[in-house]
Amino acid sequence: MRMLPGMTTLSSLRLPDGFTDVFTSRLVDVDGLRLHAVTGGHGPALLLVGGWPQTWYAWRKVMPALAREHTVVAVDSRGAGLSDKPDDGYDAGTLAADLAALMSALGHDRFDVVGHDIGTWTAYALAADHPDRVGRLAVLEAVIPGVVPSPPFFGPASANQKLWQFGFNRLTDLNEDLVRGREQLFFGWQFATKAATPTSIPAYAVDVYVDAIVADPRGLRASFAYYRALDETIAQNQQRSRTRLTLPVLAVGGALWSGPGAAHTMQLAADDVTGVVLDDCGHYPAEEQPTRFTEILTDFLAADR
Repeated sequence: MRMLPGMTTLSSLRLPDGFTDVFTSRLVDVDGLRLHAVTGGHGPALLLVGGWPQTWYAWRKVMPALAREHTVVAVDSRGAGLSDKPDDGYDAGTLAADLAALMSALGHDRFDVVGHDIGTWTAYALAADHPDRVGRLAVLEAVIPGVVPSPPFFGPASANQKLWQFGFNRLTDLNEDLVRGREQLFFGWQFATKAATPTSIPAYAVDVYVDAIVADPRGLRASFAYYRALDETIAQNQQRSRTRLTLPVLAVGGALWSGPGAAHTMQLAADDVTGVVLDDCGHYPAEEQPTRFTEILTDFLAADR
């Protein structure tokens, strides 16, 4: 494990007051793969796994409060942020194995997991594939391929608005050709249309996410790689869903995006599901409603402790 020189990934970012007094940016070597994580706090370990096209930075608003009772690990999965971007390994099983190894390297044999967006694919795989490691699972805005039925090809316009990128992102080369040089337009549109309002995710945060992709010549390809691995992830999840999860699950949806859909998704795969819908919230609960989301998550994690 090695520290990032000067912790430049934190010092150059807009962060809550006192953030760098608590959290440290780290690069961790795991089986030949370098993963980036921001860690801090005290107490039971809590792993935060972000969605597409974000980095660990998506959790910045909730990390300080969570760190009062937890050792927080906000990770860039392979392909994201400052983590390595190999050509393969973007199926949920491999991503989950990466993070299980990361937590071992950080000294955490057992931990709770929170996943958002495509991070829920990894979080679900962690809980299913490594049940001895995961105590509690929370998912935000979860649509997990292979657990939920595939939507019809000709669905309503509202469904297409929310899901069209699944097909686009799975293309082999054309998507990269169309997006390269237009990353701010393409990814900025995602945040502007999926949040409660076009400015709910501030411009400075969008810049962080876009800059993380364009800064590495492999970044754009890696951002699509999770979707290109969906055939493998779907087959894995179909197998996983044959054994229902028994650990406690919190499923959070934004009222203006997935709503109760997150809970409906997890009820297909788990026995003990608590569903919550956040008012005035789109697809990004940890950024749009950080205070309310933190309260809900903290209560869930503290149960039976």
